[in-house]
Amino acid sequence: MAQKEHSKVIERELTMSRAMVEAIAHEMRENEEVFYMGEDVADYGGIFDSTQGLLDEFGYDRIMDVPISETAYLGAAVGAAQEGMRPIAELMFVDFFGVAMDQIYNQMAKNTYMSGGNVSVPLVLTAAVGGTYNDAAQHSQTLYGTFAHVPGLKVVVPSTAYDAKGLMHNAIRDDDPVMYMFHKRLMGIGWLPAPDGPKTPVPEEDYTIPFGSADVKREGDDVTIVTLGLHVHRALEAAESLADDGVSAEVVDLRSLVPLDTDTVVESVEKTGNLVVVDEDYRSFGVTGEIVASVAEENLGALDNVERLAIPDVPIPYSRPLENEVVPDVADIEAAVERTQ
Repeated sequence: MAQKEHSKVIERELTMSRAMVEAIAHEMRENEEVFYMGEDVADYGGIFDSTQGLLDEFGYDRIMDVPISETAYLGAAVGAAQEGMRPIAELMFVDFFGVAMDQIYNQMAKNTYMSGGNVSVPLVLTAAVGGTYNDAAQHSQTLYGTFAHVPGLKVVVPSTAYDAKGLMHNAIRDDDPVMYMFHKRLMGIGWLPAPDGPKTPVPEEDYTIPFGSADVKREGDDVTIVTLGLHVHRALEAAESLADDGVSAEVVDLRSLVPLDTDTVVESVEKTGNLVVVDEDYRSFGVTGEIVASVAEENLGALDNVERLAIPDVPIPYSRPLENEVVPDVADIEAAVERTQ
């Protein structure tokens, strides 16, 4: 079971966006090679508050607004990383990766291998992910599995402010390219209210959370719910409700997909015997299937029942009722758990 990285008493609480910014600012103060680039990240502070306040301290030379050309600025970020800098580049919406697929899939992910290890690509690519606020099929995807599928990329997905800060410190210091994927609904911005949970106590000092270290957000004995991002909080809400019916649910937050902490998941399933995997990515060829397969390979005998919840294989609808239908909610999680009992 994953251990807490910080045992000191913490009094203050931050939103996830403020925790991310705090980590970025610390790393920029410590290392002048760190800079941030993206659309509307300077004067505007990022449309999801991902860079709010950084321009005032670091100026336009290190907080850079870029033209609307993901191909150009992600290519520039790869080149800067290979020359020894540590860029953080933001995709305003992860859906926009399609116009820069070569820069991400064939350069960022593979140039260390293609160079025989002669270059490293210490680039953090941040991207806003997720739906639940009616922004239609080209602004509402998560696509975790798309990036986890290609060798060479590390993929992290924080669900709380505490995790967001520690994972960001680790990402910027990593010598490999990292996809840092933050859910819009968890950032704590005024026009997009967050659920209860992502605003957490956060230490003022810097700390890192190792990739490949899942966190048991709630302990239980009857069923293991494995998830990430927004659905950590939906799973926790479902677990509270299920407890009233005598079902003890353990909630495992993966925190990173690459590397993947299979050990924590298997350990939990060996205790509970039942596995529910919940994801906001697409069902086919995705995260839910990978988790189930990984557990089956490690200890098939531990699995009594398995349920998968994910986005069905359809574009995410603009219509609010239709979007609510395709994105798993708390009731869906409860129903899936009940089917395992």
